[in-house]
Amino acid sequence: MRSAQAFKVGRVPLLKGSKPPFSHLFAFLIMAAFIAANLNPFNYFGGVRFRPETDIPDLGGRVILITGGNTGLGKETVLQLARHNPRKIYLGARTESKAVDAIKSIKEATSSEVDIVWLPLDLTSTKSIRNAAEKFQAETDRLDRLILNAGVMALPPGETELGHEIQLGTNHTGHFMLTKLLMPTLLKTADASDSDVRIVSLSSVAHNLAPSFETILDQGKLKKVDTNSRYGASKAANILFAAELSRRYPSITSVSVHPGVILTDLYESMNSRSALLKWSLKLLRFFGSSIPQGALNSLWAAAGAKKDDLRNGAYYVPVGNCKSHDRYVRNTDMAKRLWDWSESEARKAGL
Repeated sequence: MRSAQAFKVGRVPLLKGSKPPFSHLFAFLIMAAFIAANLNPFNYFGGVRFRPETDIPDLGGRVILITGGNTGLGKETVLQLARHNPRKIYLGARTESKAVDAIKSIKEATSSEVDIVWLPLDLTSTKSIRNAAEKFQAETDRLDRLILNAGVMALPPGETELGHEIQLGTNHTGHFMLTKLLMPTLLKTADASDSDVRIVSLSSVAHNLAPSFETILDQGKLKKVDTNSRYGASKAANILFAAELSRRYPSITSVSVHPGVILTDLYESMNSRSALLKWSLKLLRFFGSSIPQGALNSLWAAAGAKKDDLRNGAYYVPVGNCKSHDRYVRNTDMAKRLWDWSESEARKAGL
């Protein structure tokens, strides 16, 4: 097995007439696969028309929690939901100043009186996750929508407080532990006669870049593969998690969604890695969508779709296009094993 360093993409641009070093070529092939998956037209046939302004019903009385709500798709999701009269929106974010600025700009843009509050949350820290759950449960007795939006992408080797690979640990394990702690409130809300409790996990077609499932579960092996495969592992885990949630807690509607080709600041860490990656990102920008467009699929799943129109445990590509044959949706063994592993890791953290 090559070391993690061997897979890091170099910073030296290619010279005319020179042969690309292996790391440049490998990164380019990964990006080519990602672009092909994103641009495959068969991924998007069969979607629905959806306009948040008119197709999201009144959310009066609903309490919503969105992780990573201070920027990008998360901020846009908060903005659109705030226009439909929810009781309260919790905006999960690490940095207070960024959260406060986001809340101020959202209120200015919507002229909304909805109560939007910052929930301090660092998904790499078990203490922060525990504190966030305790703060939330101390302030409200219900949770109608949990949108697991926060994420990191294309990071250099690193790990969370638990020693998990940084992308899997942030995008999956952190969200798993938060959901576990909030589950009593979610189930209590689901028991109400008018309940419509939903958990929406943001995945990506980058799940196609994931390494073998055995590598995903073995943190030592996962840390040694390239950054794009590590990101793919976290996105595959998002789909498996949503599917297993639906089987274990059928009173809650749980789905995973792909936002589309959206160049948010998640991609910025890739720009300086090589000339080939810069070219690939330019190609993605040519075909990409805006952040408001990118938020449509999660908005549709969280609030626009009628409860009966959602298939519990499903994975959707924009907008509302159910990919029922996705291998991670269908593989109950993988989902159970990932759940059991995640439970074990949460117990190690005392959660």
